[in-house]
Amino acid sequence: MSAAGTVSGPGPLDLSPAPGAAPAGTRVLRHALTEFRLLVRNGEQLLLALVIPLAILVLAALTRGRFVPLADAAPSVLALAVWSSAFTSTAIATGFERRYGVLERLAATPLGRGGLLLGKALAVALVLLAQLVVLAVVALALGWRPAYTGASVLASLALLVLAAVAFVALALLLAGRLRAEITLAVANLVYVVLLVAGGLVLPVARYPRVLQPVVEALPTAALGEGLRAGAAGTVLGWPFAVLAVWLVVAVLVARRGFRWTS
Repeated sequence: MSAAGTVSGPGPLDLSPAPGAAPAGTRVLRHALTEFRLLVRNGEQLLLALVIPLAILVLAALTRGRFVPLADAAPSVLALAVWSSAFTSTAIATGFERRYGVLERLAATPLGRGGLLLGKALAVALVLLAQLVVLAVVALALGWRPAYTGASVLASLALLVLAAVAFVALALLLAGRLRAEITLAVANLVYVVLLVAGGLVLPVARYPRVLQPVVEALPTAALGEGLRAGAAGTVLGWPFAVLAVWLVVAVLVARRGFRWTS
C-alpha cells in the first residue's frame, strides 16, 4: 500500500524473447548422450564392438587354447574393443557426418567445435566403458582368471586411455581428409588387416621373427601386448613409448589436416 493509501498494481509483464544457450557442460553432456545412442543403435557398431570380440572369446574357450589361450584372448579382445570403437566406428561416423554437413552445422551452434569434439570423445568413452564391462564379465564367466597387481591395473588403464585418444585422433584424420565412402572402405580394411596382423589378438611372439619389430611399432600391438602383460601381472615399458609417439603424431597431424566441410 502506498503512502496515499492506494494499492500499487504489478509492473508491466515482459513477454519479449530472451534466447540463451544452456550451460557449456549441459550442452556437451547432451551431445555426448545423443552420440552414444546413435552409436549403440548402429548394427555395424554392434558387430565391431561386441559380436566379433565375443566370438573370439567363445572360440578360445571352446578350443581350449588351440587357437589362442583364454588368458591371452581376454585382454586381447579388450584391446580389440578399443580399436573398433575409437578408430573404426569413429572414423566411419565422422566421415558421413562431414559429408552430410552435420559437423559444420553443429559447429555453428552454441556447442561449438570444442564442445562437439568433447561430446564425441565422451560418447566414445561411454561406449568403451560398456564394451569393456560386458567383455570382462563374459571372459570371467568363461574361466578367465587374470593375475592383476595394483601396478599392472594402473598401467593397463593408462594404456587404454593413451590408445583411445590416439585411435580417435587417427580416425578424425582419416575422416577429415577422405570422402565418406572411401573412409568407410579404408577404415574397415585397416580394421581387418590389423585384427589379423596388428598384434591385437595374437601375441607378437607368434609372428615371424623378421616381422616382429614392425608389428611392435604398431599402436595396436602396443595396446595388445601391454594389456596381455598387465593381465599376467607384468608392466611393460615399450607399449607406453609406442603409444605416446603415435598419440603425439596423430593429434598434431589431425589438428592440421582435419576439414569440417566436405
